Amino acid sequence: MTKYFGFTLLRKHGLARRGIVHTGRGDIRTPAFMPVGTVGTVKGLYLNQVKETGADIILGNTYHLMLRPGAEQVAKLGGLHKFIGWEGPILTDSGGFQIMSLSKIRKIKETGATFQSHIDGRKFELTPERAMEIQRLLGSDIQMQLDQCLEFPHSEKDAEKAMELSLRWAARSREAFGSQPGRGNFGIVQGGTNERLRLKSADGLRQIGFEGYAIGGLAVGEGQKLMLQTIEFTAPALPEDHPRYLMGVGTPEDLLESVARGIDMFDCVMPTRSGRHGQAFTRFGRINLRNAKHADDPRPLDAEHSCPALSQYSRAYLHHLMRSGELLGMMLLSWANIAYYQSLMQGIRDAIDAGTFEDFRAATHEQWKRGDVAA
Repeated sequence: MTKYFGFTLLRKHGLARRGIVHTGRGDIRTPAFMPVGTVGTVKGLYLNQVKETGADIILGNTYHLMLRPGAEQVAKLGGLHKFIGWEGPILTDSGGFQIMSLSKIRKIKETGATFQSHIDGRKFELTPERAMEIQRLLGSDIQMQLDQCLEFPHSEKDAEKAMELSLRWAARSREAFGSQPGRGNFGIVQGGTNERLRLKSADGLRQIGFEGYAIGGLAVGEGQKLMLQTIEFTAPALPEDHPRYLMGVGTPEDLLESVARGIDMFDCVMPTRSGRHGQAFTRFGRINLRNAKHADDPRPLDAEHSCPALSQYSRAYLHHLMRSGELLGMMLLSWANIAYYQSLMQGIRDAIDAGTFEDFRAATHEQWKRGDVAA
């Protein structure tokens, strides 16, 4: 394990960026999609499958791992990497999203958030300092500041209040992160869809200074148009020589369009969650395997893809598995979706390298629009 954390920007095509995030546990090729392993598992997949799809990094969740099995327990067992059997980099979020989603059982004050466990009702307090302590105990390679995220819609007053609190928590998170060679600490830009607030947040985070910068508080109900507009005025306010991470996003189209606006890193539960409900993402667009029209279709999802889940199982069989409620169907579609997301990111990286990103972007949209004509 090396002691260096940094970012190399290799090439740009328009606003799209090709780079490498260097961590103590290895490099992350960007643009990158990070599969979500909330409680130490990417649902439905073995971690060697995740690696074979081309993923350089996975995500873990501070809130959920704090509740079960506990950060101290994970540390006692050798850290999160050893505990789950993943040798590459891991990013842990700070619990800020759960502070939002658990709004009925939590209270927010200057010191932090207090809430009841959704598992057994026990009371917990999550402060910026405790969030960073948990992430250090887990041993993650990228550690996020604690922030306050708001659901959409919200008032400008509430957005400003949450943004200012997040900035104060950012300073405390940064101090608590301390010195961890080979690991990075990312600040999170908040401010809803308001340009003034987003720019103020970005400026405040730059003054504190982080190894990377994330855009949080999007994909929370505002819709794709507003999300992309917010990225357009936020991303340029972030340092050119640091990675830019759009949290919790999204569909393949979201990823492609956000890369076109200067984003480097993404995470989302969508590929595995959708897979568990019978929806596949492919270069032909979305395919709902629960639909009766697939019952007699002998073709795989994508005969040309290297992932067995996409190329070796018929749509008829996948339809049968999903309609029968079989776990294998959920596992295969989750695998297929993660594989497609990774091949999409590889295609984006190759296109930026070749200076053909806009051609790739247009061709990808056209293929999604055209779909699988024979279906």
